[in-house]
Amino acid sequence: MLNKFFKRSEFECRCGCGFSTVDVELLSVLTDVREYFNAPVTINSSCRCDAHNKAIGGADNSKHKLGIAADIVVKGVNPADVYEFLDRHEPMKYGIGRYDSFTHIDVRSNKARW
Repeated sequence: MLNKFFKRSEFECRCGCGFSTVDVELLSVLTDVREYFNAPVTINSSCRCDAHNKAIGGADNSKHKLGIAADIVVKGVNPADVYEFLDRHEPMKYGIGRYDSFTHIDVRSNKARW
């Protein structure tokens, strides 16, 4: 266990290669999300090796390849509400993406929104 909410295995590349870097800042943000909504956070995708990223059509410069990104679902919470929380939580940095079925968060130093 990394903390009371997350295990390292949740961050592992889904191809089975073993890439499972867990960025401390990302873990902190995900823990904040978990505590704010008081609901489980499922990590759909976090670390991706280059081959897996290509196989699923990920961007060449994906932050997932650096181990600093996660695509998440908060149980019972609309992804738009997760996006809004993250944007309020860190309005001047991070990459935050709103999708129909999940929210993307990465801990880049600059601000990016989509």
